[in-house]
Amino acid sequence: MYAVSFYDPDPDTTPERFQRVVEAYPRHKAYLDAFAAETGDVLMIGTFGDPGTQGSMAVFRSREAAERFRDGDPFFTEGLVYRSRILDWDPIVFAEA
Repeated sequence: MYAVSFYDPDPDTTPERFQRVVEAYPRHKAYLDAFAAETGDVLMIGTFGDPGTQGSMAVFRSREAAERFRDGDPFFTEGLVYRSRILDWDPIVFAEA
């Protein structure tokens, strides 16, 4: 069982609030890189087409890893995530051809 984490953007964001996200990005990226290297629990992570309106998602090896990541992520700890959701995911994986 994997876990998929979603960060939903604030639908009423302001340019000032978005600027705070831009300024926090280097802290978020450093945290992500360290977490991924130390734990090996991040399988995929990225933004949707327009992250300011569509947000982002990540796939983790477990719910516990997803929660641990979120709880230490500067985007989350600095109050820049409008809504965070973590869903358990039981995918069907097809072998590569």
